[in-house]
Amino acid sequence: MRQYLDTLRLVLEEGTWLESRTGIRRISFPGVSMRFDLTKGFPAVTTRKLAFKTAIGELCGFLAGATSARAFRENGSKIWDANANENQAWLENPYRAGEDDLGPIYGAQWRGWNAYKVLKVSDRAKVADAVRRGYKSLAYFDNHDQVAIDGEPHEAVGLFHRKIDQLRECLDTIMSNPDDRRILFHAWNPAELDEMALPPCHLLYQFLPNPAKRELSMSLYIRSNDLGLGAPFNICEGAALLSLAARLTGYTARWLVYFVGDAHLYENQLDMVEEMLKREPYPSPRLVIDPRVPEYRTTGVYAPEWLDQVQPSDFRLEGYRHHAPLTAAMAV
Repeated sequence: MRQYLDTLRLVLEEGTWLESRTGIRRISFPGVSMRFDLTKGFPAVTTRKLAFKTAIGELCGFLAGATSARAFRENGSKIWDANANENQAWLENPYRAGEDDLGPIYGAQWRGWNAYKVLKVSDRAKVADAVRRGYKSLAYFDNHDQVAIDGEPHEAVGLFHRKIDQLRECLDTIMSNPDDRRILFHAWNPAELDEMALPPCHLLYQFLPNPAKRELSMSLYIRSNDLGLGAPFNICEGAALLSLAARLTGYTARWLVYFVGDAHLYENQLDMVEEMLKREPYPSPRLVIDPRVPEYRTTGVYAPEWLDQVQPSDFRLEGYRHHAPLTAAMAV
């Protein structure tokens, strides 16, 4: 994790003090990247204790498409409680559905992206193709050449909708067409940003198979990253997700490439960060996934339904040595 520590130093030395929507100042630097080779160990921070089970509990919530802080708590992760129930802007948002509601955050986008098509009724070939692809009609003016809107004639249209399991489609493509360079999923749905407790920060994931070496890598782009508290979680979750995807598709997890747009440290985290930088990191641990999660390389059976079935207890770190815990308040 020396790359992570070097990034902290870069932001401290070269960053600029800026204001923040949270009311807590941040020192910010534009554009950083880190690269972790998972064959050499799992990228868990060691200069303080990583809340590994909390991070994995959050990841499992994302995989299940959770939209409630309660669902994350049931996975052993309380990280969404404040955003769900203490963020005043969200409490006043008309889309909030009550206590613990988060709206269509990460997992809802990963596993159930709302896709729409507006098609002319007269274009039968396009309508038939949309239906074949799983779209269902929400509003369909059938058997009409025109429809009146505000007193003006318009050609009749149909509104079609389907939910897309982006992550499942990624695994399917890894299996069927590993040379594809469009194996990606994301969470940035502009039409639904105002319906979320927090717009997505880690928003774009791209899987990069290497069929020749049977290695699977992943690039992760984060638009805005709290390096003190958020980055260790996001790196952990990204590495665990890559490891799970590789297991289910018969690859070896290799490179996690981590890009950040706005890399920042909050003012109330600086004591923690400075203490971390005084400490010598330990060797990286190893991630172990429970044998109950099928490994395609061993079974020869493709089982993507395990995206929904994995539990936090299916993941553990072996040989994890770390310095004493350090804490800082999360900016909400």
